Amino acid sequence: MRSIVYVFATLVVVGLGYWAYHENYKTQDSLNEVASLQRDIGRMREELVVLRAEWAYLNRPDRLRELVLMNYDRLGLLPLAPEQFGRVDQIAYPPQDTLPFLPTGESIDVQGAIEMALESIDDLAATSETAETEGETFP
Repeated sequence: MRSIVYVFATLVVVGLGYWAYHENYKTQDSLNEVASLQRDIGRMREELVVLRAEWAYLNRPDRLRELVLMNYDRLGLLPLAPEQFGRVDQIAYPPQDTLPFLPTGESIDVQGAIEMALESIDDLAATSETAETEGETFP
């Protein structure tokens, strides 16, 4: 009886060792993945800083003014003036009730419309088949 207990205890210890070994490698893989994601986030933040700097450089008012003057003949652009800018409260937004929304109680039966369209196609095909057998032709 003792030998069975020793064998069982040995198997349990080996099984737990394998489980701990497996969990250790899963944990290391997860930590490596987190480190990789952190590096990617840092690289993307650096790229974002560069893109924002390029955007600010390209949108300098003096550069835009030069572009307007260079392309005036072709595009008909006018130089920027302070009078062209306004406040948000000056924008005329459409009234809320002009947007065509369905009431919450109504629904559209799309499946029924598809089935009716398929039936009409089948009817048209059947009509053309009967006409061909009778010698009539449709354009």
